[in-house]
Amino acid sequence: MTPLAAAANENLAEISNYLVYSSMAVYTLAFLAHIAEWTFGSRSKVARTASALTAAEGAAAPAVQVRGTAGSTAVLDKPKVVTRSAAGRRDVPDGPGAAGGTEQGDLYGRIAVSLTALAFLIEAAGVVARAMSVQRAPWGNMYEFSLTFSTVAVGAYLALLALKKNVRWMGLILVTSVLLDLGIATTWLYTASDQLVPALHSYWLWIHVSTAIICGAVFYIGATGTVLYLFRDAYEAKLARGEQPGRFASSVMERLPAAATLDKFSYRINAAFFPLWTFTIIAGAIWAGDAWGRYWGWDPKEVWSFVTWVAYACYLHARATAGWKGRKAAYLALFAFACWIWNYYGVNILLNGKHSYAGV
Repeated sequence: MTPLAAAANENLAEISNYLVYSSMAVYTLAFLAHIAEWTFGSRSKVARTASALTAAEGAAAPAVQVRGTAGSTAVLDKPKVVTRSAAGRRDVPDGPGAAGGTEQGDLYGRIAVSLTALAFLIEAAGVVARAMSVQRAPWGNMYEFSLTFSTVAVGAYLALLALKKNVRWMGLILVTSVLLDLGIATTWLYTASDQLVPALHSYWLWIHVSTAIICGAVFYIGATGTVLYLFRDAYEAKLARGEQPGRFASSVMERLPAAATLDKFSYRINAAFFPLWTFTIIAGAIWAGDAWGRYWGWDPKEVWSFVTWVAYACYLHARATAGWKGRKAAYLALFAFACWIWNYYGVNILLNGKHSYAGV
């Protein structure tokens, strides 16, 4: 590489760092806007009653209404059919969202989404600048992986919003997690721009690692829905028992979607991207065959990728089994995502293997 090209790459690396820190500043503003959304939404009277439980559980007999004027023949109206949830589920409407149905809360929510979109574009530009500075895929170490991971997670969230999905309730948690991820990446995981060892110079770097990042980011969104499902389900259970949750818990929980909605959301997210995780493992095995002359060698990264696959497979199977729906399946989903997190942080930092040469 000529001195001129080296200087240009160094400048691009500095631009990438500047863009990453700039995105963190904008994400912080989005975080504050989401706080304002939840704060003003808590003042809504609508939010206090939107998710109240319906009348006692169990199907009530449909009423038969009689209409007609005096002296005329009575006409029986067809009884209205009330669609009930599945057995064991509660008939609870979705909450009004973080804004609580207030105009001021909604305004701050829309500002927060706009700032999140702006921060996403800035961070994505930082990832592209990093790729240009190293002239390869921008996920050759944990620092680059973390940048791309948070970018994809926010992109998936914005895509769901663009598709008119009701996911703005996730905004505060997402932005907080992204700030934490970028803080760890820039503080402890930062690695200067450099080239990779020869074994990683392969088009499989673009295929295998990119799909791993996409799966992890989307699994994170599914895990977020699962955690909120557990809290919301406990809240609904208290109301069903006639107990009164605390004021803060009521203010937050009653604005979230119903537990059944969150459970369905998480399941669909995990089920949709489980095949892609399967492909990720297969692609990694093919790449290992090209780079190391064997498809599978029980390397720590390979082992925990397989453990994660088994955990998600068990969750999807359990979720489709009547006896394992609800909280049991949710705990299994969180265990599966914990395996993914351990495979990323724990295996990379604490265990040695063939994947360790990429550095942090």
